[in-house]
Amino acid sequence: MDKRVYGSERVALIECISPKYRKYRVRWDIQPYVNEEGESQGVTFVEKEFRHKPTMSEVKETILGWMNSQIDQKILSGFVWNDMPVWLSTENQFNYKAAFDLAIQTNGTNLPITFKFGTTEEPIYYEFSTTEELTDFYVTAMNHINNCLAEG
Repeated sequence: MDKRVYGSERVALIECISPKYRKYRVRWDIQPYVNEEGESQGVTFVEKEFRHKPTMSEVKETILGWMNSQIDQKILSGFVWNDMPVWLSTENQFNYKAAFDLAIQTNGTNLPITFKFGTTEEPIYYEFSTTEELTDFYVTAMNHINNCLAEG
C-alpha cells in the first residue's frame, strides 16, 4: 500500500529497514513540508514497503502506477466549467462527445440538452441551448484532459 508520510530532508529513496526480514521501503514524490508559520518542517513523500528487495522494474511500475492514478484523479475531479465542478468519468466523456458530435452534425437540432454537473451532494443541472455554448464546454473539457496528460 502506498502512503504519504513525513520525514527529514535527508530521506533515502530506497531503504532496507530490516535486513533479517528483507523489508525495503521505496519513496517518491518528495515535497517540502512547511507549517502554518512558514517554517520548514522537513518533507512529505509517498512510500511503499516491500517484503523483498525490489527490482528496478518493480520500482518503476510502483511509481508509474501511482503517477497514473494521480493523473486519472485530476482528470476525473479537477475540471470546473463556469464555476461548476464537472465529473469527467469515461462514461461522461463519451456522453459529452456524443452530444457534441450530434449537435455539430445536425446543426443543433438535438438541442437543448441537459447535463448534470456539480457534486453528488449539490447537483447542478445545466441546459445547453446553442452549439456555441456546447462547443465551448466540450473543447474546454478536452483541453483539461490534454493538459492533465501533458503535466503527467
